[in-house]
Amino acid sequence: MAAAGDPQPEEFVYGEEDFVPQAGAWVDGPGSALSRFDRALLDGWSDRMERGFFRYRLGPLPTRLLPGPMRLVAQLNVQRGTERRPPQEVRSLRQPFDPRAFNFTRIRPGEVLLRLRRAGGGPAAPEPLLVAINASPLERGHVLLLPEPARALPQALTAPPLHAALEAVLLSAHPGFRVGFNGLGGCASVNHFHLHGFYLEQPLLVEAAPARPLGPQHGLSLLHDVPAPAFLFYAAGPAGLGALARDVCRAAEHLTDTGLACNLFATRGDPPEGPGAGGGRGLRVLLWGRRPRFGAKASAAFTVALCELAGYLPLPTAALYRDMSEAEALRAIREELLPEPQLLRLGRDLARLLAG
Repeated sequence: MAAAGDPQPEEFVYGEEDFVPQAGAWVDGPGSALSRFDRALLDGWSDRMERGFFRYRLGPLPTRLLPGPMRLVAQLNVQRGTERRPPQEVRSLRQPFDPRAFNFTRIRPGEVLLRLRRAGGGPAAPEPLLVAINASPLERGHVLLLPEPARALPQALTAPPLHAALEAVLLSAHPGFRVGFNGLGGCASVNHFHLHGFYLEQPLLVEAAPARPLGPQHGLSLLHDVPAPAFLFYAAGPAGLGALARDVCRAAEHLTDTGLACNLFATRGDPPEGPGAGGGRGLRVLLWGRRPRFGAKASAAFTVALCELAGYLPLPTAALYRDMSEAEALRAIREELLPEPQLLRLGRDLARLLAG
């Protein structure tokens, strides 16, 4: 039940006219122009910070690029390492939802910023989402994207809410607004369906690096020469996002069937061929298959989840932030991944699956 004086979420109804075909360029200064969606999210987020809804106050965070060709972004966030809720213990890739454990039916009503809904509805429309604060934020504007919590969905990718989350990326005019997903066994902290949305004021290599096609159909590619090789799906704009979300979820289900955990990262980026391929930037969706990690996730160590795989390293201690090198980070990241021959075989299997 809402407490007296709790702020109420904004009903955010959007249409085609709200999509931003090309986000602001990094050369213009990140955040130099914000969309209606950005303003609603960030204003609500700042309001909840002032009202004390977060576990800690978040100020500017020390950030540096690690020397090396991967351009890894290291950022120090001590409070997230010490103040966040302990992650849940994950025991399997298909662990059912447990109503006794912490879940998003327990969040305070004032933690919800927006009720995000596509105007018009219809069978092809994405699922409505709640945009709620992450009470232990990575960065300013860090939110959770949630389907109706009462549905009690476990943390496994499904297409309708993924479709809506991908549209949210295109509602932002900020080049650094990204969406991500940690699956069970892939460092998910809560077994209740959620995606992360956050702003990072730095470009990442995965947004421009070229990819190698894996099949003639569906545009599945292998993104290589990046911190963590990934399967790349690409859409030039919002029109194909429903089909893309279904393909991503079919691929993620295949990973689970083969005993692999998954992580996902969605961001503005160049076409798979790389910068200069024509047509401007669209939406890149990266999917990683990885060896699953079971048990409770450590909160004070360098853990490898969606951010680290994408080249963004939130670090919980000053010593890690000061001493981390690119070689050390890559070693830790690649310990979680498949050997290249197995990765290539998996890519061919996914290309056949999607073509069929």
